[in-house]
Amino acid sequence: MIRKLLVANRGEIACRIIKTCRDMGIATVAVYSDADARALHVELADEAVHIGASAAADSYLSIPKIIAAAERTGANAVHPGYGFLAENAAFAQAVIDAGLIWVGPTPAAIEAMGDKRRAKLLLKDIPLVPGYSGADQSDAALIAAAGEIGCPIMVKAAAGGGGKGMRRVDSLEEMSEALAGARREALAAFGDDTLILEKYIERARHIEIQIFGDTYGNVIALGERECSIQRRHQKIIEETPSTALDDDLRQRMCEAAVSVGRQIGYVNAGTVEFILDQDKNFYFMEMNTRLQVEHPVTEMVTGLDLVRLQIEVASGGFLPPHINRYGHAVEARVYAEDPFNGFLPVSGDVLLWREPPNHHLNDSKRLWAWSKVIVDSGIRSGDPVTVYYDPTLAKIIAHGDTREDAIRRLDHALARTQLFGIRSNITYLGRILNHPDYVTGNISTEFIDQHPELLADEPPPPLVAWIAAALAKTGDTSAHWRNNPYRPIKHTFKHETQAKMVLLAPRPIDKSKWSDFDVHIDGVQHHVEAWSLHEHQLDLAVDGHRQRVTVIDDDHDGWWVHCSAGTFQLTWLSPLPAGKTAEESEGSLRAPMPGQVIRVNVEAGQPVAKGDVLLIIEAMKMEHRIKAPFAGTVAEIHFQIGQSVQQGVKLLELHASVVE
Repeated sequence: MIRKLLVANRGEIACRIIKTCRDMGIATVAVYSDADARALHVELADEAVHIGASAAADSYLSIPKIIAAAERTGANAVHPGYGFLAENAAFAQAVIDAGLIWVGPTPAAIEAMGDKRRAKLLLKDIPLVPGYSGADQSDAALIAAAGEIGCPIMVKAAAGGGGKGMRRVDSLEEMSEALAGARREALAAFGDDTLILEKYIERARHIEIQIFGDTYGNVIALGERECSIQRRHQKIIEETPSTALDDDLRQRMCEAAVSVGRQIGYVNAGTVEFILDQDKNFYFMEMNTRLQVEHPVTEMVTGLDLVRLQIEVASGGFLPPHINRYGHAVEARVYAEDPFNGFLPVSGDVLLWREPPNHHLNDSKRLWAWSKVIVDSGIRSGDPVTVYYDPTLAKIIAHGDTREDAIRRLDHALARTQLFGIRSNITYLGRILNHPDYVTGNISTEFIDQHPELLADEPPPPLVAWIAAALAKTGDTSAHWRNNPYRPIKHTFKHETQAKMVLLAPRPIDKSKWSDFDVHIDGVQHHVEAWSLHEHQLDLAVDGHRQRVTVIDDDHDGWWVHCSAGTFQLTWLSPLPAGKTAEESEGSLRAPMPGQVIRVNVEAGQPVAKGDVLLIIEAMKMEHRIKAPFAGTVAEIHFQIGQSVQQGVKLLELHASVVE
């Protein structure tokens, strides 16, 4: 019997596992790095053990430290979640050797499926994508094989996934460069530069089958998931059932997935991934020997808690005799990344995280009676998003009687999700859900590449966003003071390249309202009534159109506004003259990319010479020195050692020396 379980992971999946354990009456132990000392998963667990520095190699990837944490706390089971050590056969074996219960497949199964090349050679009577999995890894052998297979072709790392070590090749002339690049990336990511080749299937669908095995030799399939909406070979929207499958094809794919599980004696949760071509032929791609990020869509249509089922199987339990499926479910992954800047990850502090109202919390009421919307998240307002880990922040999942119901509910939930302080892909996810091809199910793994219009510039802030920021700024008494009370209050805000002046003329105060103004913007007068609500929320009526708006400042002249049109970041432009700053001269005192401050060489009030190194940022394993672009005096420092910064944020203020 599992009485205390250690979760060898972090973020939303660690929170997810802990909440199921709580419902089952199982005590939990979290592990954490320096960066995660105050993380949500640490707070939710009954106990927590510090296991090292922020870098994953020093903490979440340290097998000895995790085993020691389990022994120290008396945990008798370990759940790996996904990512980190979840598909590491040596870790699974170390857990078993320590006399602990491993909530996952056998080390032998992990090892067998962990190498794509070996997996394809091992399996019998399973359709495979035409390709090459030979032992000869020379360029000559691989190029010759590519010539026989025919382009386009995919070069893949045999030892891993997640888009690393993967290249599409459209002509044999590109092969040498693609092989060299894939080898470098595979070696860095997985410590193994073995490659395989696969025929590239045009306009393919990515379909995976969730399987489960128990310790009595039973293997079952829980149905498919459509995972074709991807960027950089990584999934962002998943759903079940797939619009590409009829009952006959679904049955054949499930039977093939179960066959894979039986051939390797599979136990616990696993996912068999297939490529489906336009003629409805399917081919085995790989098997993930762990719980998948997108497992909640299967939970939503079956009513099963897959984490609970994992724990029950690991404890010697049987698989359920019957699986009922009802309705449709769609999941969207919320990432800390900027889709409009090449999907680059971002970091910084979460000023505000507010999940859509009326969703079902991920607790004992998670799935029962087929909840309409659930949210799996691992963040709170005030949490840092660091450069050390995967950018996944949350998953929002919606269920409906039909696919249209589920899409509409998910779109509505995303529109009401508020994330301030860092850029995210929430707006982009909404664009995908509303695209006509997605709505009709006309999708493939090339969907994002085929629809560059999804990355069109976001629309400018609506009128209500500019007004809300101005009203919130006016709430600052220093900004509200005027020597002539009859003159309007003036604020100027900037959004990207657009700037607007907002003039607020207060009307006589009605005690039932927070404020009542005549507002002039772009030469037009509007009547604005405002009611202050809790937690940074306002009810604004602009010319009789009443809306609820959330607005918050970031302490650096930035204002974040959420309204029905989306989330917008505005910058308040001070009307006061200031000394010459770096923004008015050569160079910049803004962060060149997301990173972490590792050194601050100056303090406020200190004079500096041109070229002095003021501050150093570490980003993507490189140091970036922020130098003084001119001689002057440090007026203000916005970040300190250890803090994460976003690309483009102002790091400090430098006033130029006055030349007599």
